[in-house]
Amino acid sequence: MIHDSVDNAKKGSSCPSQGGQQDMAARQKLEDEAIKVSLSKIKHKIFILSGKGGVGKSSISANLAGSLSKKGYKTGLMDVDVHGPSIAHMLGLTELLDISENKLLMPKQINGNLKVVSVQALMQDKDQAIIWRGPAKTGMIRQFVSSVDWGELDFLIIDAPPGTGDEPLTVVQTIPEALGIIVTTPQEVALADIRKSISFCKTVHLKTLGIVENMAGFKCPHCSEPIDLFSSGGGEKTAKSQGLEFLGSIPFDTDVVISGDSGVPMMLQDKETRFSKGFDTIVENIIKQL
Repeated sequence: MIHDSVDNAKKGSSCPSQGGQQDMAARQKLEDEAIKVSLSKIKHKIFILSGKGGVGKSSISANLAGSLSKKGYKTGLMDVDVHGPSIAHMLGLTELLDISENKLLMPKQINGNLKVVSVQALMQDKDQAIIWRGPAKTGMIRQFVSSVDWGELDFLIIDAPPGTGDEPLTVVQTIPEALGIIVTTPQEVALADIRKSISFCKTVHLKTLGIVENMAGFKCPHCSEPIDLFSSGGGEKTAKSQGLEFLGSIPFDTDVVISGDSGVPMMLQDKETRFSKGFDTIVENIIKQL
């Protein structure tokens, strides 16, 4: 900074970067306060984790949010999978999110009780790759809590990418009262990865509601005999060995694929299937722990 007199120089800060650091600290403090206010309006925060991709974590998140909303709970679904967001497509979000008069993002209202936010709903080009490093992802997740008008909620379901990296860690740090649900498929290669997720939960002191075993079996459409596409029983065995609650198994159902592609999750449809019955059991096992 250049001053035109000694007196003006004395009035200025001693270091040009000092003001920027102070501004940043002030913004951080305001955001922390906004996060605290937003979370105070949400009764239960449920964080859906998985150790690896391809186990149906986002499908579980979408159907859990849909099921809770149909039961009359005011529910929010927050998709923080930056690089591979799929919640927007699963719930039919095709338009950009609106901004309220007080400069907050307005979640997409799916039905009377369900509202959704996804990074996908902020992109003009849906096929554009989001090439962000850790700090940018951390900032986005914090803003999804502080700068979104969630209002009063019974449940906030948080869908993060698989693994134990930036996004899951930021969720835990931003929402320390969140409760974890770990999703797996029955085969050993998936179970080996969820044991890492269990270790993550213990390390960061994230209370875990239990394990969901997805794609546990498939009923042959021709002979109706059950087929264990990915083995069976591994999720329950892992839960018992780790001292965790086993929330239930969900069978593989091709209608789940169709429902995800069409933008209407199975649990928002009025169909009674093996999938919906299995999912109802899981929801009951979750609610009774709260």
